[in-house]
Amino acid sequence: MAARRAFNAQALLPCLSVFLIILYTTAAVAAVTDVLVASIASGEAAAHREFDYFSLALQWPGTYCQRTRHCCSSSACCLSNPLTEFTIHGLWTDYNDGKYPSCCRKSDFSIKKISSLMPELQKYWPSLSCGSPSGCHGDKGLFWAHEWEKHGTCAYPVIKDEYNYFLMALDLYHKYNITSILRNEGIFGGNAEKYSVRDIISAIKKAVGALPLLECRLGYLEELQLCFDKNFKPRDCVLRSSTVHYKTSNLRKACSRNISLPIYVPPGNGLSGAVSWFIGGKSFIPFNVV
Repeated sequence: MAARRAFNAQALLPCLSVFLIILYTTAAVAAVTDVLVASIASGEAAAHREFDYFSLALQWPGTYCQRTRHCCSSSACCLSNPLTEFTIHGLWTDYNDGKYPSCCRKSDFSIKKISSLMPELQKYWPSLSCGSPSGCHGDKGLFWAHEWEKHGTCAYPVIKDEYNYFLMALDLYHKYNITSILRNEGIFGGNAEKYSVRDIISAIKKAVGALPLLECRLGYLEELQLCFDKNFKPRDCVLRSSTVHYKTSNLRKACSRNISLPIYVPPGNGLSGAVSWFIGGKSFIPFNVV
């Protein structure tokens, strides 16, 4: 009986050896997989050098909405009440040499991750277009998806995920409320008077503590950027490589010395179904609504 037990134990040795080989092989494959994943992540990071500073890009709806050729439910330009405050374009990463990174990591946008921020995003970061912007991988989607995939993925390691990217942009927007800053200095949207660009920059410099960038279109303020270091402290903006200096101030080429902030009046407000604008105290219709 003892011999039979010994024999049975010996018979189990090959099975045990096979089990150990499988276990070892599985562990080895897992280790190799981890190395490959780390290498891919490292390669993505190496493809884009780390950014130098943040730029919070704000849009003046009254100017941007001049592009509206037809209305749709996805465009805030078509809301029944005119937009009279700056809205967020995006939180961007930039280099000190005027260039900027984009599409830095593979991280698909998920609207579920920012569902708790949706009321604020819809109010302060709406889309001003009926089109669907392209993503980093050739697909088309929401305006927020475009901003996260193109710019938000480059904010690592300062901002590590989608939720905190949008949360930080909203926090900066509220902390440095440009609409209120300009109004406190007597600069209002819709006013027939033109405002000195230097006065606008001085008002922001006094309140924020750093120089902004302005972009204009046809003599109207269209975009304004506030810049921050990696600790989100205000700093002077740097002109991108596609911009040039206007004399000695941080102005985009398109800005003249005096500019306006028009108020957009959406269709359906007694204007015969057309997109109308009040600029200089007069109404005119640049495009028909189709």
